[in-house]
Amino acid sequence: MSAGLSRAPLSGADWFAVEFDPATQEVVMLDQRLLPGEVRYHRYRKPDEVADAIRGMVVRGAPAIGIAAAYALAMVARDEKSDARMFLVANGTAGRFVNATRPTAVNLAWAIARMSRRAGDVAELAPEARYQGMLEEAEAIHREDVASCKRMGELGAADVPDGAVVLTHCNAGALATGGYGTALGVIRAAHAQGKNVRVLAGETRPYLQGARLTAWELHQDGIPVEVITDNMAGHFFQKGEIQFVVVGSDRIAANSDIANKIGTYPLAVLSNQHDVPFTVAAPWSTVDLRTPSGADIPIEERSRDEVARIGGATLVPEGIPCRHPAFDITPARLVDAIYTERGVIRPKIGERPDVLMG
Repeated sequence: MSAGLSRAPLSGADWFAVEFDPATQEVVMLDQRLLPGEVRYHRYRKPDEVADAIRGMVVRGAPAIGIAAAYALAMVARDEKSDARMFLVANGTAGRFVNATRPTAVNLAWAIARMSRRAGDVAELAPEARYQGMLEEAEAIHREDVASCKRMGELGAADVPDGAVVLTHCNAGALATGGYGTALGVIRAAHAQGKNVRVLAGETRPYLQGARLTAWELHQDGIPVEVITDNMAGHFFQKGEIQFVVVGSDRIAANSDIANKIGTYPLAVLSNQHDVPFTVAAPWSTVDLRTPSGADIPIEERSRDEVARIGGATLVPEGIPCRHPAFDITPARLVDAIYTERGVIRPKIGERPDVLMG
């Protein structure tokens, strides 16, 4: 499973979604489209190659694509050796190009904005010092994300009942982040605390991130997991088999509405109908205080083929359109808790993200 890195991964794990190899100056990504059948790492040396990998879902998950974007902008500094003005133009052009790849996940824009501020700080330096400054900022974003995941995991694990069956949706694990995971970080922390948890992973149509990625991750860690199809969730709620729900988020609005992978909202409705806590784990960089509510979050529309085909199999007859919104919005009134590295937000009692702004 080794990717042949020249240093220990910043994720702190044996496998990872995205890393930077300083010896070769390449971004290294695990191709998540091939899991679980094949573990293959790709190496990218150019910023536009990283952008294509983000767009093509080689890497996915809001924090992970933000980290990938940060490394891409460090590459711009490596390659652009002219004066400060040209460097800033190149950085801005690359930032806009990368940002357009996935419009819903706010971490992408957040990471690009942070790297752009750093570009302004180092623009007047010699090219090599400029590159080192940008790379250090990208690595700081990566390290901070891993630390954030571990902190929110601890906070969330405190709410997980011992012996709970935990339902999760999509993949909000180490594969979606710099390492450890958001929603799966909560599950990992509960497991590490000795709580006897078992996981139901919704398959997450149409891209099957739950079946392919979440189940693979948890199995690697020895955490008991079973996969269910998305339309089985109501049955297991009705049978009383689910005691806790935790998911990730790609953007959290100022009023605590959350955007997450399509299919999350129905699970929140089911959770509330059956008095099961519905919770969210996400880094503070996912909070977008400039977006008033979920109605203001842009929803990415993806390819028909991701619905109509799985692998080489055609599921929908040619010529028939398919709808594919990649995300849906869960209203704050359905959310019991949002775990961030800054603390816990309780939307059902009226708390909004700005409660943690102090």
